[in-house]
Amino acid sequence: MLDQAQTASPPMIAACGLTKRFEDGQLALQDVSFAVRPGQIFALLGGNGAGKTTTINIFLNLLEPTAGEACIGGIASHVDPLGAKRQIAFVSENVMLYDTFTAIGNLEFFTRLGGRNHLTRDDYRAALRRVGLADADHDRRLGGFSKGMRQKCGLAIAILRDAPAILLDEPTSGLDPQAGFEFLTLLGELRDEGKAILMSTHDIFRAHEVADLIGIMDRGRLVMLRTREELRGENLEALYIRFMAGSAAATEEVDRDPAAH
Repeated sequence: MLDQAQTASPPMIAACGLTKRFEDGQLALQDVSFAVRPGQIFALLGGNGAGKTTTINIFLNLLEPTAGEACIGGIASHVDPLGAKRQIAFVSENVMLYDTFTAIGNLEFFTRLGGRNHLTRDDYRAALRRVGLADADHDRRLGGFSKGMRQKCGLAIAILRDAPAILLDEPTSGLDPQAGFEFLTLLGELRDEGKAILMSTHDIFRAHEVADLIGIMDRGRLVMLRTREELRGENLEALYIRFMAGSAAATEEVDRDPAAH
């Protein structure tokens, strides 16, 4: 449950009227707004093409918004990309690491690339142990790692970056139940340390377990946004189906109405 200090603190991650229309006319995001404060996890649910990854890519300045802003610590990502990125740690669904480097070698490379040059091998090992990677794998090359093991390395890099905002794009995709449980436990620890976490996911059940805020996206719109307390006793799967059905019906109605075009 969120305390008064958390709810009163300014957001670390904020989308304000975020809209993205691509050059071919496709409307990928439409007036999306939300805020994630320090010590909160926001799970963004939705199917493929809902706009989740587009939202995260705008925060990372991989895409520019057509309208609105994506802000990290009050800095709009498209106005001051470097300033915003300094406050972000990012873990993607398919973590891009070097297969020919060991786990420790990857951590050393990416943390130094991010400007953290004072870390030692003991620091790298401590981070890998924290994410649950066995000691025997610390000096192994990543070429033989499973997806779950690579995810652990990516999260260890995010931890060592020690950024106030953590962005996760489908982080539990492909993880077995044990690895998924360990991952969510670690997210809870990072929240308790005051990190603001934005996580896009298809995983309704894990989102319900760990998130303080849950949003549902469909066809570029945020069709539901509720807190953990507001969802207490609710069947999130049933809500998801209901909101998605309502969104589809509304879209079809607009498509049939010539005045809406």
